[in-house]
Amino acid sequence: MSKHEKYMRRCLQLARLGLGSTYPNPMVGCVIVLKGKIIGEGWHRKAGDPHAEVNAIESVRDKSLLKKATIYVSLEPCSHFGKTPPCADRIISEGIPKVVVGSLDPNPKVAGSGIQKLKNAGCKVKTGILENECDELNKRFFTFHRLNRPYVILKWAETKDGFIAPSVQKEQRPVWITNPLSRQRVHKLRAEEQAILVGTQTAINDNPELTVRDWIGQSPLRVLIDRNNEVPMDQDLFNQKSPLLIFTEKEMQDSDSVHYITASDSKNLSSEILKQLYELDIQSLIVEGGARTLQSFIDANLWDEASVYVGDQMFVDGLPAPQLEGLKISEEKIKNDTLTHYINTNN
Repeated sequence: MSKHEKYMRRCLQLARLGLGSTYPNPMVGCVIVLKGKIIGEGWHRKAGDPHAEVNAIESVRDKSLLKKATIYVSLEPCSHFGKTPPCADRIISEGIPKVVVGSLDPNPKVAGSGIQKLKNAGCKVKTGILENECDELNKRFFTFHRLNRPYVILKWAETKDGFIAPSVQKEQRPVWITNPLSRQRVHKLRAEEQAILVGTQTAINDNPELTVRDWIGQSPLRVLIDRNNEVPMDQDLFNQKSPLLIFTEKEMQDSDSVHYITASDSKNLSSEILKQLYELDIQSLIVEGGARTLQSFIDANLWDEASVYVGDQMFVDGLPAPQLEGLKISEEKIKNDTLTHYINTNN
């Protein structure tokens, strides 16, 4: 491992601390090094707060040391005014002579201009250090800017014999296929992403709340497909614990916590949903059910990764789980459940 990789790995460690709290900004980590020693470090904590580079610079007690130091940052320093001033300007004003960068920023407002500004000011800039790892860290941000849609995560639980729900559901609540630890992992996932979606039948049958309860973090925007407004308003989705966005074919009046979008392209609804969420600056979406809704995103090739839980039980008969072709990248046991992760290699 080179020294540049060593310090960039520390940048990545720091950046991950912002998972779930930096939207719509990317996760970024930064360290400042002098003579083989880290003298400052920081990460971007949330939108509107100082960026990673500023936090790292502010952590250095003796600012005169900056004029001899190297600053490492996992993503290209910004060059434009947003909620905070450009980080490239701060690096230049502090006289930091060397800058090492992981990924280039795909945001059209930056897209290489931060690097160019640093070079024009006389900084020595090195790019592409652990670039793949840095890109992966901000897969949501990169997908949002490159494909003009949110990063889509499919999630479902199925039985050993491949069913997602029983043929007959006696009560209006979820029929649990997985164990409590697996369900806690789902809440962790919710805390990390910006929005979560279910279809009409899942909302009616399971009466889900779709909030973060078994983990620490902010609940995502709840999204419901309800073409004919069939879901009763006394369902938990309407409990105001998190905003609710409903895609419908009928004109409806918004309320304090519920916003309606009239779907204009019902034949390509999954694409329409992602287009509308993009316009709302939503960078990531969990599609949690049901089988028909999940399959519509799969068939349209509008997904990026999938988390499939297989519980330790059989239904013998019921609603078949979605059919997915993807690259399996990991498999883990959660007590008697199995969680398999897939990625879409056809994007």
